[in-house]
Amino acid sequence: MDSLLSFVTFIPATAALVMLIFLRGDDADAQRNAKYVGLFATTATFVVSLFILAEFNPNDPGFQFVEEADWLLGLQYKMGVDGISVLFVMLTTFMMPLVIAASWNVTERVKEYIIAFLLLETLMLGVFMALDLVLFYLFFEAGLIPMFLIIGIWGGANRIYASFKFFLYTFLGSVLMLVAMVAMFADAGTTDVEQLLNHQFEFETFSVLGIQIVGGMQTLMFLAFFASFAVKMPMWPVHTWLPDAHVQAPTAGSVVLAAILLKLGGYGFIRFSLPMFPVGSEVMAPLVLWMSAIAIVYTSLVALVQEDMKKLIAYSSVAHMGFVTMGIFAGNQQGVDGAIFQMISHGFISGALFLCVGVIYDRMHTRDIDAYGGLVNRMPAYAMIFMLFTMANVGLPGTSGFVGEFLTLMAVFQVNTWVAMVATTGVIFSAGYALWLYRRVVMGDLIKASLKTITDMSRREKAIFAPLVFMTLLLGVYPALVLDIIGPSVAALVDQYDLARADFAAAQQLAQN
Repeated sequence: MDSLLSFVTFIPATAALVMLIFLRGDDADAQRNAKYVGLFATTATFVVSLFILAEFNPNDPGFQFVEEADWLLGLQYKMGVDGISVLFVMLTTFMMPLVIAASWNVTERVKEYIIAFLLLETLMLGVFMALDLVLFYLFFEAGLIPMFLIIGIWGGANRIYASFKFFLYTFLGSVLMLVAMVAMFADAGTTDVEQLLNHQFEFETFSVLGIQIVGGMQTLMFLAFFASFAVKMPMWPVHTWLPDAHVQAPTAGSVVLAAILLKLGGYGFIRFSLPMFPVGSEVMAPLVLWMSAIAIVYTSLVALVQEDMKKLIAYSSVAHMGFVTMGIFAGNQQGVDGAIFQMISHGFISGALFLCVGVIYDRMHTRDIDAYGGLVNRMPAYAMIFMLFTMANVGLPGTSGFVGEFLTLMAVFQVNTWVAMVATTGVIFSAGYALWLYRRVVMGDLIKASLKTITDMSRREKAIFAPLVFMTLLLGVYPALVLDIIGPSVAALVDQYDLARADFAAAQQLAQN
């Protein structure tokens, strides 16, 4: 199918439009119909996306299923996927039906709620498929709007503050990226991503106000893109919007935020920063590696003192994204492979952990850790599933959480042993906060009277967790499922990065002589 990518991308948006026009009322029947339409649309999107994976050639490092057309005002509409982006597309389409299924208890403005998630899916898929700078920026920024509404309308008591903080942080970070995109167009004469990947931007050192800019324009453009992607991930110290957003967002919003939206930053680093500004990446890599190591240790320690379950898991997400940025800027095959694997794995694991919080929040309407204890006595199935994802979050061998962390640490060890040593302590801290949370919530005697009538997971809840359990264990024992697909594309990216670094080193040597 010539337009397979566009078809997959716009199925959810089309379903949202149908709901907007034809669904009326807010009674029980209308609410149920809205949920079924959302579930059908997201499931259909996943099923159709399987054709992309089935027809995808993992041995081809280039872009496949490329669609190209002229757009408004002379702009270009261009979509395509390679070995790096195709798995993020699959992660998005895989998670969204589970997100809708997890929203079955929502009763307020259900039609608008489902429409927001359907539009968000289309915009996230567009980010991973866009092969034009303008198209990428539109999808990237427009995704803020549905998430802003999801937090601001269906969130907790402090939702307005959290939604505006989320919007302002991520939007302001992207302003510099827009400036850099204009500079890229002025230099290269195109916004086509494929052409920009083969264009060498200026990297001669120059001075600004007496400050030496090593790496020239590449370093400046790298920093502009870095401002956007670092906030999106988020990296320390621009991470403070994430815990607030997670705590106030509804369960489904937290799942999308952790499983998919955070990955837009990591994907941006791999798609733009490393291949388009390799010299800038090389110049800034030591700083990014240390920022990542600090993030892993600092946010793990902060997680240890949290009393809100969602906030603890949110800080855990920041720590795990530290492994991703470390792997990317190690700049070798193991590192980028590990970073991508970690992002895919984290999508399943963190999404499942937020769903675990949602299960007991729906029953008790509190996320306070001290309000629980001894749940294993009343909820054995829940205790078992929560244990699996807790151990996967720690990085237990045999789960997908182990593979990504191991690859990134091995990659960084080859580049900077001190950074690797500091980051490795984060693995120990993660065991501390994760097992501490599990012990206080699940283990022990059932003392609190409010918990004595709590019920175990329903069949719907078990059905939501089943595919997440399956993927976490499958990728843990068979990581080649991911690594074989991303391998050729990552190898081509790393080879290009190494050549650019060699050119930069030669130019520096020539300048010194």
